[in-house]
Amino acid sequence: MKTRALLPMAAAIAIAAYVTPSFAQQTFGGNDCTVDCSGHKAGYDWAEKNQISDESDCSSNSQSFNEGCRTYLEDPNRGSDEDDEGNEIDD
Repeated sequence: MKTRALLPMAAAIAIAAYVTPSFAQQTFGGNDCTVDCSGHKAGYDWAEKNQISDESDCSSNSQSFNEGCRTYLEDPNRGSDEDDEGNEIDD
């Protein structure tokens, strides 16, 4: 009888684990960040400092740096201190 009682509970736990949303992916300029958005911030800051005006200048070996650089080109007034959700990005 105890085994029968555990089956519905196990099924409920399995369903809850499946339908419970996970934490949202952190984004910067609409681009997914990996561990954090520091690479995007670095690319944005570099583009701003160097007054980049052409996307061809955003071509490093780092995808996140390039995406940050392109984000600067798309929105130079955005700033780089926060991700898309308004969370502060650490250097």
